[in-house]
Amino acid sequence: MTLKLTQFRNCRLLRNHQLVVDDLWVRAGKVIDPEKVFFDEKQQAHVQVDCGGAILAPGFIDLQINGGYGVDFSYDVDSVEAGVRKVAKGLLAHGVTSFCPTLVTSPETCHTVLPKSQNEPEGAHPPECIKEFDQGFQTALDVYGTLENISIITLAPEKERASEVIRELSNRGITVSVGHSMANLCDGEVAVQHGARLITHLFNAMLPFHHRDPGLVGLLTTDKIPPNALVYFGIISDGVHTHPAALRIAYKTHPEGLILVTDAISAMGLNDGRHRIGQFDIEVRAGRAYVAGTDTLCGSIAPMDECIRFFKKASNCSIEYALEAASLHPARCLGIEQQKGTLEYGADADFVVLDDSLTVLSTWIAGDCVYESGSSLKSNYRTNDII
Repeated sequence: MTLKLTQFRNCRLLRNHQLVVDDLWVRAGKVIDPEKVFFDEKQQAHVQVDCGGAILAPGFIDLQINGGYGVDFSYDVDSVEAGVRKVAKGLLAHGVTSFCPTLVTSPETCHTVLPKSQNEPEGAHPPECIKEFDQGFQTALDVYGTLENISIITLAPEKERASEVIRELSNRGITVSVGHSMANLCDGEVAVQHGARLITHLFNAMLPFHHRDPGLVGLLTTDKIPPNALVYFGIISDGVHTHPAALRIAYKTHPEGLILVTDAISAMGLNDGRHRIGQFDIEVRAGRAYVAGTDTLCGSIAPMDECIRFFKKASNCSIEYALEAASLHPARCLGIEQQKGTLEYGADADFVVLDDSLTVLSTWIAGDCVYESGSSLKSNYRTNDII
C-alpha cells in the first residue's frame, strides 16, 4: 500500500532560524526529505497544497496553560479527559499543536488528575497547600501520587532539601522549574547546579530585581552555573503581566532561553464575568483576570498567537525569532526538539500557516488540516499532543 505523499508549495518555511522559500513534504505524519522520494522512490506528490505565499512554521507549544473555554484543569477533576479535549480543540485556532496542561497547587487534585493526563503543576496557590520538603523526595511523591505523566514541576528552590528533590526529579527526566518563590540568586544558582533548567513566568510571582541581589532574574546572566546549563525562562507577553520594557530586557539579555507561555486560565475564550481557577473565584474585567474582589492578577486570558504578536511588537524582534520562542525554544527545554518545534526532516508534521501579520490561517497536525480560519474544524480532526 502506497502512503499518501503531500506537497505544501508556494510557502515560506521557518527552518534554521530563517524563512526560506521551499516546499514541505509530508508522509505518514512526518516531514520527509523530498530528494529520497525523487531519486530513490521516483514518486510524485499525491496531493499538492498551495499555501499562497504564506508563512509555514512549526506548531506552537504552550508549556503553561491552566485551562480555557470554561475548563479548569485543576477544578474540573470529574471530567479531565473531556476538558483537555475541549481546550485542545479550542487552541487549534491559535496555532497550538502541543501543550502542557497545568495544575495549581492542590494535592487532592494532583492525585485525581495526574493519572488521567499529563500536567505541569503550578499556578496561583492556596497557602494551606504549600508543602515543605520535610521528607525530601518522598514529599514530592506524596503530593503528586505519580510522576508518570509529569513533564514539568515548579518548586521554590529556597526550601530546605529542595536541592535533593531537584536532582532526583531531573534524574527521572522531569524538567524542574524554579518559581512562585522568594529565592535569592544564590538559591537559584544552587538549583541550576542540581539540575533545574527553567524559570516559571519570569518577573511574576518572584522577588523583584534588586541591584544587590537580582533574585531568580539574575539566572539570565549568572556565571556560577555549569557552562552547559542553558537556563530557559517562560514569560507572559499578554500586555498585562509583563511590561513591554521588561519583555525587551529579557529578550536582549538572554534571547536563547526565552519561551513564550500564556499562563491562560479557564476564562480564556470567555466573556467578562466571574469564573473559577483552582479553589479561587476569579473575575474577568476589561480583558484582565483578577482574584475575585481584589486587583491581584491571577492568570492570562490571551491565547498564544496574540502573545506572539504582542511580543514581536514590544521587542522589535524578527518574525523568525517570535515564532521560535513559541515552538523551538519550548521543545528544546523539554528535550523533544527532534520531533516538535521544528520542520526538519523526520519531525512530526505539526505546523501552522500564518499571514505576514502572524494571524493564523490554518493549523495542521500530523499533516492533516485540523483548523481553517473562517470555517469549522475539519472532520479529520486530530487532537493536539499533551506533553
